[in-house]
Amino acid sequence: MLNFNMEKFFNRTPIHIFLIIIIGLIAYSNTFNVPFHFDDARNIVENYKLRDLDNFWPPSGSRWFGFLTFAINYHFGGFDTFGYHIVNLSIHILNAILVYWLVILTFKTPYFQQFTVLGSRFTASTALFSALIFVSHPIQTQAVTYIIQRFTSLATMFCLLSLVMYIKARLVTQNTEKVASSKQSGVSKKLYATRYTLYAVSLVSAILAMKTKEISFTLPVIIALYEFMFFNEKIRRRILYLIPFLLTMFIIPFSLVGVDRPVGDMIGELREASQETTEIPRRIYLFTQFRVIVTYIRLLFLPVNQNLDYDYPIYHSFLNADVLLSFLFLISIFGLGVYLYFRSRFTADYSLFTIHCLRLTAFGIFWFFITLSVESSIIPIRDVIFEHRVYLPSIGAFFTMTTFVFIFVNKSLRAEKVLMLVLAVLIILLSGTTYARNLLWHDGVTLWSDVIRKSPEKARPHNNLGIAYKNQGYFDEAIKEYKIALDFSPDNAEAHHNLGVIYGLKGRVDEAIQEYRIALNIKSKFFTPMEIAKIHNNIGVLHSKQGLFDEAVVEYRIALELSPNFEEAHYNLAIAYFSKGAVDNARKEFETILRINPHNPEALRFLNYIEKRRFQH
Repeated sequence: MLNFNMEKFFNRTPIHIFLIIIIGLIAYSNTFNVPFHFDDARNIVENYKLRDLDNFWPPSGSRWFGFLTFAINYHFGGFDTFGYHIVNLSIHILNAILVYWLVILTFKTPYFQQFTVLGSRFTASTALFSALIFVSHPIQTQAVTYIIQRFTSLATMFCLLSLVMYIKARLVTQNTEKVASSKQSGVSKKLYATRYTLYAVSLVSAILAMKTKEISFTLPVIIALYEFMFFNEKIRRRILYLIPFLLTMFIIPFSLVGVDRPVGDMIGELREASQETTEIPRRIYLFTQFRVIVTYIRLLFLPVNQNLDYDYPIYHSFLNADVLLSFLFLISIFGLGVYLYFRSRFTADYSLFTIHCLRLTAFGIFWFFITLSVESSIIPIRDVIFEHRVYLPSIGAFFTMTTFVFIFVNKSLRAEKVLMLVLAVLIILLSGTTYARNLLWHDGVTLWSDVIRKSPEKARPHNNLGIAYKNQGYFDEAIKEYKIALDFSPDNAEAHHNLGVIYGLKGRVDEAIQEYRIALNIKSKFFTPMEIAKIHNNIGVLHSKQGLFDEAVVEYRIALELSPNFEEAHYNLAIAYFSKGAVDNARKEFETILRINPHNPEALRFLNYIEKRRFQH
């Protein structure tokens, strides 16, 4: 009779990997048809650079690799969001597997290998539930379901891969030295090759992380921290291992400001680049972040009332009760990390395996604060809080949670089984909450209505709900939302622009032009030159409808001064010239269009028509 050991079966690594994948697929199974939302329009749909892969070589820009992945998505599937979501979810699941692998490898480091009791069940449980909580937690939805936030999840993937490969390389290094001392030259050569390969993969991953998103700036710090917490080596050799990674920290600053200018200019530009907005001073941003980080921690433990666009207060004084209490709370957590580290360091009894596991708990706390520091410190960002910013830091939080709880039940098999059952129920609840949260993303009206319910007095959600109504053809509802947005923020250039679009669609030409003019006069920093060009193009279209072709030509030409390759503006200018009887000017514009896009059918048709007319005359 076959004797089936259930506990042994579920402690197998392939089963753990399978569970991580299945939970990830279930939690996000309803996201594959979620449309583009919010900044997806500006960064993907309206980003013409993504439509040609040749634009991505040679590499340039601080987020080059992230944009390259979107360009590849567009190359194979256009604007069908199914492919984008497949990539996003694959990255998320791979990240969870890397979290699992990271914990497993950590227990193989020299720090843990010195113990007489290794606690394999403890290791497997900690790794599995760290990964399962990470993959199923609803706070990750914004980094996974919101397509453009692939920057966050992809940068996290490269950070995790870099760290994992670094650990593997260091473990192989120690094995190489043992083999070398035993004079097994053939085996030693293979281990040397493996070590250098792993180290190279780690370094390349670090470089790709730096070229994906700025949060990767802290990766070398994390690797250095890990080296000194879990490995034993002479300080000189450790520094040699770490120097290449520390040098990668220059990639992000150089990507932001370039290297082809004097050092003084570079420093000035870097200072500007490290401050997305001048509206919030650095110290005030820092005070606010003390409170924001507490909100992130609350969401990690109690993920309710999640919000895509928080109406978060700005705190101007450190002595504000909310700020001061938040600061003290955060300092106490960081202090706990320091205490746990020293507690694990100075415990003399090496049989107390669980006490030494406090080092992983401490590492998780340090990870959380270090990785959060780019976006939650003194670098002012216009939006002080976004849930996707806690995606990378959450890994450290989950290390801390799972290690801590398993430490207290490790000596009791019955208590451990009860805890695993509780955690299994927790994973189911988190997955269900994630699935429910993802339902909101299926429709712009549903998503932004939820935001307005939670941020009723913020202009942007009303503006975005208006866009969602416009996209569904509900123009009157859209006008209402745009006007509410303008009630809260009269100088909201984007809302004025969107109101102009709606008035144009409804045939209210004079009102549309008036709204466009107001938007242009505000000169919002949110408008890129291309977006300003589009406004002038839209005004030109409205003048053409009025038969005012001279005025239309002026607007189209302004648009083309701002964006010389603006194909639609060239076409509209050509039609305006043709309507005025300036056929030669129209022909030149159509020829320009064909230089930009040789396959434009309308330009080809009009050129053929013009040539036939010339031949007939």
